[in-house]
Amino acid sequence: MSNEQMMEGKVVIVTGAGRGIGREIALAMARSGAKVVVNDVGVTVTGDASQEDPAEEVAGLIRAGGGEAIISRESVAEAGSAARIVEAAVDQFGRIDTVVNNAGILRDRIFHQMTPEEFDAVMRVHIYGAFNMSRAAATHYRNQKSGNFVHMTSTSGLIGNIGQANYAAAKMGVAGLSKAIALDMARYNVRSNCISPFAWSRMAGAIPETPDQVERIAKAKTMSPADIAPLAVFLASDAAAAVNGQIFTVRRNEIFLMSQPRPVRAMQRSEGWTPRTLASHLLPAMAPSFFPVEVSGAVFAWDPV
Repeated sequence: MSNEQMMEGKVVIVTGAGRGIGREIALAMARSGAKVVVNDVGVTVTGDASQEDPAEEVAGLIRAGGGEAIISRESVAEAGSAARIVEAAVDQFGRIDTVVNNAGILRDRIFHQMTPEEFDAVMRVHIYGAFNMSRAAATHYRNQKSGNFVHMTSTSGLIGNIGQANYAAAKMGVAGLSKAIALDMARYNVRSNCISPFAWSRMAGAIPETPDQVERIAKAKTMSPADIAPLAVFLASDAAAAVNGQIFTVRRNEIFLMSQPRPVRAMQRSEGWTPRTLASHLLPAMAPSFFPVEVSGAVFAWDPV
């Protein structure tokens, strides 16, 4: 089988597929032989109503290239509408093999000014959306004894960023959800992995440009959403049958396998601990191993390759 046809005969749902990373993944899946459900509600980057219909354009491009695609404009944020996205795939194509949980919105705000509504809106699309879609597909995966998930997480959650408490919490939640799915459904030959993408997209462009971020944003604009698509196709394919429960970061031509929480240091006192001995013994011993409170850009400080 050629690289171009690694998804031949597979049925893939890509959420948030109308623009940016989702669009490139949907097109790449189709080029690789997959039948694609192009899901996009057509809202703005903040989740507000829009007159645009980007799903139609992407599906049209797939069909023009000789592929098969259908459109779904259902929201992932509600369980019932998410289930209808999965049912559309099964009704049209007879099965479902991959769900790419890519849909997302931003409501950035410094933490002490963030409203409950801003927190809830982002959580509903990212973490509830990933759960709703995954849960709807899981029954089909269990019955057919196969399937996989590709979830989009972010270094905003894995490492940190300023003004994104809602987004960071949701994206860390996605990583935990993916691992739980990987554990619970491995017995049914179901895999679940995460991609943390660096790419200039509509969402990235919505982050306010401050004077100290001009250089960073200039570098970000050199990273295309198309750079993310090859890894998504690989993870969805049978070639990745041995890859489960992992988190990858993509930055242009760089791919990183991200660490997951494990013990770093251990200490014990046979007589037990008191607040005072924690201050006098544990703190000086463990402080050199503490992780700095830093943003994603400080960890990925070199220019993308």
